[in-house]
Amino acid sequence: MKQTKYIFLTGGVVSSLGKGITSASLGLLLKLRGLRVTIQKLDPYINVDPGTMSPIQHGEVFVTEDGAETDLDLGHYERFLDENMSKCNNTTTGQVYNEVITKERRGDYLGATVQVIPHITDEIKRRMTALSKGNYDVIITEIGGTVGDIESLPFLEALRQFMHEAGKINSICIHLTLVPYIKAAGEIKTKPTQHSVKQLLEIGIQPDILICRSEQVLSKEAKAKIALFCNVAPESVMQALDAKSIYSVPVNLHNERFDDVILQKLNMKTVKPNLSNWQRAVHKILNPKKEVSIGICGKYNSVPDAYKSIMESFIHAGAHNEVKVNLKWIDAEAIEREPNKTKEILKDISGLLVCPGFGERGIEGKIMATKYVRENKIPFLGICLGLQCAVIEYARNVCKLKNANSTEFKNSRYNVIDIMEYQKSVVLKGASMRLGSYPCIVEKKTLAYICYKKEFINERHRHRYEVNNLYRKILIDHNMKLSGLSPDGSLVEIIELPQKVHPFFIASQFHPEFKSRLIRPQPLFREFVKACKNY
Repeated sequence: MKQTKYIFLTGGVVSSLGKGITSASLGLLLKLRGLRVTIQKLDPYINVDPGTMSPIQHGEVFVTEDGAETDLDLGHYERFLDENMSKCNNTTTGQVYNEVITKERRGDYLGATVQVIPHITDEIKRRMTALSKGNYDVIITEIGGTVGDIESLPFLEALRQFMHEAGKINSICIHLTLVPYIKAAGEIKTKPTQHSVKQLLEIGIQPDILICRSEQVLSKEAKAKIALFCNVAPESVMQALDAKSIYSVPVNLHNERFDDVILQKLNMKTVKPNLSNWQRAVHKILNPKKEVSIGICGKYNSVPDAYKSIMESFIHAGAHNEVKVNLKWIDAEAIEREPNKTKEILKDISGLLVCPGFGERGIEGKIMATKYVRENKIPFLGICLGLQCAVIEYARNVCKLKNANSTEFKNSRYNVIDIMEYQKSVVLKGASMRLGSYPCIVEKKTLAYICYKKEFINERHRHRYEVNNLYRKILIDHNMKLSGLSPDGSLVEIIELPQKVHPFFIASQFHPEFKSRLIRPQPLFREFVKACKNY
């Protein structure tokens, strides 16, 4: 049996340098060399998972096939690798401590004093290797946070121990750092990188490769200086210039011989990667033939990362349709405050996407925006809460169910969105969310079928409320099509309007954005962008 190789990626100087993109890019390069690769994220926050964290603070909650609520970096891993992640690919400090405390309460430690070392670090090391059961050639592990943060110390100590035990031939550490350009002086500064590596060395970790983020090209002399003072080989100092698209990063790193150096250090021999398909897709992103403006109606607009997978899905669908999608952020609460300005707020858009979310804030604004694009025949796509807003709007204004609403927001005479009977028994146990992948049957001769071109699909969910089955007949009688249902017919998954009524009006209860890939754009996004292009 082959020995699994372990690659660890840490970050220094500042956060948000792109550890997730670097990890995903490396994963792609190694996969294209014929290796079986997976990536995991170790997050230092104490929350058990990001499921209850505000998107404004943390960004998007990415949902895996098996229903795990994870860090948004797992979305990058999936989009680059075109492989599904699972709950095993994301670990938090909260999960680690929860597991150790559970074992202690159970008596697993036989009365020993439970400490950070060895108990916490042992649990982290166990999770570092848990994915090896999947028979992977390489496991890439991204350690969240920045070297020097107190929260990251147990993970870095576990990394030190792990690398010592595994040996240099089986594990390497890549350190991503910042080399700032001081405009006034007209030069780059290597000192922050030196200090960051020094902090790692104090912990006992010698990085094998340095990836240096910078605005300016690093000269041969600058790389040599960094290599000398950071105790790495000159060929192991690589630059990561700011890229016009994150999808250019794998090609840029390959040109720096990033994957070649890694494989040499791990004593692995593979074929050369074929990047031609990836490069063609990137070329389409960077060289669009046309531009379209699409409105994004949400309530977390101050932090675009809250809709990260949606933004990336538009890049994928835009490349496929050879257009650049310019996103116009529509504040649902602004429409709610001044409904008479809806037309002005929504002017110059070729399509509208109503975003997912939780809670009553901004709901009426989303409903008003949906009504405007429905009546003006502007292409529309609703996701999760976007479907619910579309049903509420249609029930009120077409079916004449006055004040129709969702029980999530208000008990009205016509709760067209509700928790279904099968869920009510589990609500009391706090497990009413539909999370992860669920099957859906798509009706033939519908817009949904035109998009998917097949009857049986699986998509990911993250929601609690459903279309109330008591109102199905009145919606159908007023020309709304329920074009996607659960296999037993009990749950509505997709709604749409006939194309003779509206050129493109469709919404899904699931989150299609979680399964979009650069090479394989998600069908609903692909056809929505096409409709916007032709609007």
